[in-house]
Amino acid sequence: MKIKSTREQNEIKDICLKERLELIVPKVLKESKADMWIVASKEYHEDLVFDSLTPASYLTARRITMLVFVKAGNEVKRLSLSMPDGALNSYYPQYWKFGEEEQMEALNRLLVEYDPQNIAINISEDHTYADGLSYGLYQTFLKEIKAPYNERFMVDAMIPIKTMEIRTPTEFTLYPELMSLAFSVIEEAFSLKVIEPGKTTCQDVEYFMMDRVTQSGLQYWFSPTIDLQREGHDGIIYDGVIEKGDLLHCDFGIKYLNLCSDTQRLAYVAKDEDEDVPQWMKDGFKVNNRFQDIVGECMADGKSGNDVLVDALNKAHEEGIDACLYSHPCNIYGHGPGTTIGLWNNQNPIPIRGDILMSYDTVYALELNIKYVYEGIQYTICSEETVSFTKDGLTFLYPNRDKIYFIK
Repeated sequence: MKIKSTREQNEIKDICLKERLELIVPKVLKESKADMWIVASKEYHEDLVFDSLTPASYLTARRITMLVFVKAGNEVKRLSLSMPDGALNSYYPQYWKFGEEEQMEALNRLLVEYDPQNIAINISEDHTYADGLSYGLYQTFLKEIKAPYNERFMVDAMIPIKTMEIRTPTEFTLYPELMSLAFSVIEEAFSLKVIEPGKTTCQDVEYFMMDRVTQSGLQYWFSPTIDLQREGHDGIIYDGVIEKGDLLHCDFGIKYLNLCSDTQRLAYVAKDEDEDVPQWMKDGFKVNNRFQDIVGECMADGKSGNDVLVDALNKAHEEGIDACLYSHPCNIYGHGPGTTIGLWNNQNPIPIRGDILMSYDTVYALELNIKYVYEGIQYTICSEETVSFTKDGLTFLYPNRDKIYFIK
């Protein structure tokens, strides 16, 4: 498992930042009624969009970091009303005359200069990723910004959401490396190097995966989970000793180069007489793969997550598949901003988050399961694949989505 140096990682992150600022932010703003977008963060209390808009070496806000995007004719200007910083000012020209005026004086001067009619700020009752402006800073804006501009605030949740959701050209080239790193951990965990049937527990494997990630200099964005299903046992066992004949399931995701993976895989722990994964498991997984294809067929640019959910479940039902769909964007955050397609505990249309329209050049965790009955026992066949959604359709970002690991 080879990890890039910190210098290499930062250089790549900054290439992606440049692309986001030049390609994505202007497009998102031009589709909005906002004339200006203000992103303000307190030190150690950063807006959720902060890391998508700042260089790799600029780890936290400094006192109050304020970035302003303003429509000026056919272009979108970027300005910094923050303490001067070489890295930040490489992307945001310094507007605040630091040491000569107060920060809010600079903001008022900027508002008079551009006279925006609609000023977008990140406050939202409905969308987590559009609610990054702290209450204290919002009160400061109301108090310190002069009329009429303190009456021109607006909310457009799609500005921060789409800024984070849409991937840049360079980011798409990084996914093979990200996925290879993630699967190197999964493949090692699902082996006799880690698992000793009759002794190793699900929790033992989970801690192996966590240690493997941290010792390699990576991050896991949620604690990996290992569970199992066993012949003759109805339901999922979430902890316990792994035995021969068990069907193992892992849910695992890492973060690398500001990108998250989110993947589930199955493994069969062979009995002494087994030479391959049992045929019924392969048959059940084929049904799961078919439902993955159905979901992909139902996805479309400009289509809501709720419509994808309803169409996919209806088509699965027509084909006799007992399916459950709960897919989500996977980008700078694992459960990332963007279109929600079902929830594991709610297969009805999801208000608000499920109403967001899909966009090309995004990445999803295609997460779902199907129920499969064998010898009177109902098994849950889970899968989760990190996929890209572009004009070319749905692309699986790692091969062998039909593979069940064979541990012997």
